[in-house]
Amino acid sequence: MNKIAITTGDTKGIGEEITIKALNALSLPADDVLIIGKNLNNSLNTSYETIEINPSDNGKFCFETLKTASHLANEGKIKAIVTAPVSKEALYKSGYKYSGQTEILQEFLGNDRSKAEMMFISKDLRVLLLTRHLALKDVKLTEDLIIEKAERTNKFLIEKCGIKSPKLALCAFNPHAGENGILGYEEIEIMNPAVEKLKAAGINITPPLSADGLFAHAGEKYLTNQKQDYDCILACYHDQGLCPVKALCFKHVVNTTIGLKIIRTSPSSGTAYDIAGKGIADPQGMIEAIKLALELS
Repeated sequence: MNKIAITTGDTKGIGEEITIKALNALSLPADDVLIIGKNLNNSLNTSYETIEINPSDNGKFCFETLKTASHLANEGKIKAIVTAPVSKEALYKSGYKYSGQTEILQEFLGNDRSKAEMMFISKDLRVLLLTRHLALKDVKLTEDLIIEKAERTNKFLIEKCGIKSPKLALCAFNPHAGENGILGYEEIEIMNPAVEKLKAAGINITPPLSADGLFAHAGEKYLTNQKQDYDCILACYHDQGLCPVKALCFKHVVNTTIGLKIIRTSPSSGTAYDIAGKGIADPQGMIEAIKLALELS
């Protein structure tokens, strides 16, 4: 199980282009990579083993590449998955009602004790999302949710990142951490009790901190190449975590799925239909995703 699998992504997007550019830039040995989707070897400096998927229907193609990679992971034949971007709309139009690739991988590579979590990594800046692809009105926090995700994050940092005593920072749900109930009660009624239970279990986690200040300090550390104060920041919802991260390091941050049987990484860019086929897509995110998959696996 020494190969990483790379899925080539949406047939109408930049997935093939950034995969080709990344692999040619990295010059990985032939035995290190399995490509799932399109056969790209005519454009690559190295010839890699390829599993071709019928591209007749774009959404089905995207789904089948992920399903194939998952089956290989379940059989112990690959050690990590790197996914090029796909369109959620394309999946929906083909009848696959998933909110993203993470949710598809969760179905095929998870179980009751193994669930997908989205963590975004660039250098030692790590941000985990407590909730993922939801309308903002549907974001709901519970004590159990915070505890489960903090425990999985702590385990990943110890086992995969070699951090003996991880330090976690918890973003508040409301502005200014709720101002003692003036701006909301989630911190008092849900988050603080969860933090106390996590601390009692030996996990080093902050009380809910105002997200704007927390990310301001993290951004300053990142931009000046200083060590982060925390090993991971737990953000309550998608944009709370991803707006600051992408503003800081869009080309270098890697979408990392943890908690499953193997690691999955992906560039943070989308399908970029507007520039697909023009040869101008930046492969840096894909390069970083492949490098991190190799490092973590």
